[in-house]
Amino acid sequence: MDLIDQLRTLATRIQSTKSLIQTEEATKNAMVMPFIQLLGYNVFDPTEVTPELVADIGTKKGEKVDYAILRDGDPIMLFECKKCGADLHINHAGQLFRYFHVTESRFGVLTNGLKYKFFTDLEQANKMDDTPFFEFDILDFKERDVEELKKFAKTTFDVDTILNTASDLKYTRAIQERLAEWVANPPDEFVRMLSAD
Repeated sequence: MDLIDQLRTLATRIQSTKSLIQTEEATKNAMVMPFIQLLGYNVFDPTEVTPELVADIGTKKGEKVDYAILRDGDPIMLFECKKCGADLHINHAGQLFRYFHVTESRFGVLTNGLKYKFFTDLEQANKMDDTPFFEFDILDFKERDVEELKKFAKTTFDVDTILNTASDLKYTRAIQERLAEWVANPPDEFVRMLSAD
C-alpha cells in the first residue's frame, strides 16, 4: 500500500476517534506514533526513534523532546507533541527551539496529532525558524502534500534534498498567503496598481 493510502486509512481512524483523545500521551500513542511509523521508522526501536530524548540546555535540566528520529545515533528530526486539537502557536514550541539548537537535527516538527508543522533553520544557522516551511494536516491533505511528506520517509530522507525545497516551500507559501490576504482585503496601493492603465 502506498503512503497516500496508508495516510487515508490513518486519517479515517483519527477522524472517528479524535473525540476520545483527551491527553498528550493518548495523542502520541494513537496519532503521532502511527504517523512516524508510516514514514518507515520503527517506533519500537530506540536506536531509530527515541522517546523523551534528554538534552540538557544550560540551566534547563531534565527537559525532554517527545521524539527524536535518529540516524547512526544522531537526531535527524525532532517531534514536540501537544494534545489532540491543541493550539500549535509558535509560543508552544519552546522545548523544540531549545533542542533544535543543541542537537545536530535540522528538522523540528510541532504537532497536535492532526496538524504537523515542519521547521528548519533557513533564516539563521542552528536556530529554528519561527515559521514552518511545510504543514501537513492528516484530515485535509492533497497528493502534493504527500509528495512533500515522502521526503521525510526513512527510505528517501536526505537533508540536502529537503533543505533545497524547504526554502521554495516557505517563500511560495508566504506569497500565497499575502495574495490571499490582498484578495480578501486589498490594500489601496494594490487596488490602484491593478486599476492603472
